[in-house]
Amino acid sequence: MKLITQIVLFITLIFSGGIAMAYEEPNYEVVHETNLYEIRHYKQRVVVQTKSYSENNGFRKLFNYISGSNQESLKISMTTPVTETKNDDESVMHFYLPSNFNQSNTPIPSDDNVQISIMKEEYLAVIKYSGRSTDSNFYTHLDILKKELINDEIELIGYPIKATYNGPFTPYFLRRNEAMHPVKWGN
Repeated sequence: MKLITQIVLFITLIFSGGIAMAYEEPNYEVVHETNLYEIRHYKQRVVVQTKSYSENNGFRKLFNYISGSNQESLKISMTTPVTETKNDDESVMHFYLPSNFNQSNTPIPSDDNVQISIMKEEYLAVIKYSGRSTDSNFYTHLDILKKELINDEIELIGYPIKATYNGPFTPYFLRRNEAMHPVKWGN
C-alpha cells in the first residue's frame, strides 16, 4: 500500500509541476473581497510582451526571450501568471519579469516583435477558477465577474485580462486561472 501511495504522489508531483517549483508572482494588496471576487492593487511592474496571433506563437516568443534570446543572452526565471489582453484589434501576451528587474537593468529583446513595457499601477477585480485556460472558460468567468461588479456599482475600465498560472501538463482540476478586469477604485 505504501508503494502505491508513493507512486500516486510521484505522478501528482510530475503533473502538477512539483511542490518545489514555486514561481514568483507580482506583488499586490487585496483592498476589497467578496465571496466571488477580490479587488487587488498592483504597483508598477515590468513585463516583456508581444502581439499574439495564436497562444502558442506569443508564448514561444516570450519564452525565447527569457531563455536568453536577448541582447545580453541572459536567462531569466519564469514567473506567473502569463497574461493575455484582447482589445478590438489585437491580442497581447505578457510575461512579468522577476522583481529584481527594472527599466535600467532589463535586457533588450533580440526579436523586434518582443517589447519591454511598464504596466502602470492599477486596481484589478479578479475572479479565480480552475480547469483549462480556454477562451470559453475565461469568458464564462469574466461574465460572472462583470455582472457582480456592475451589481456592486464598481466601474469597469480598460480591457479584461486572462491570467494562466500553470503549465499544460498540470491536470485540469489542479489548474489556477483568473479573469481580471481593471476597475476604478478609490479617488
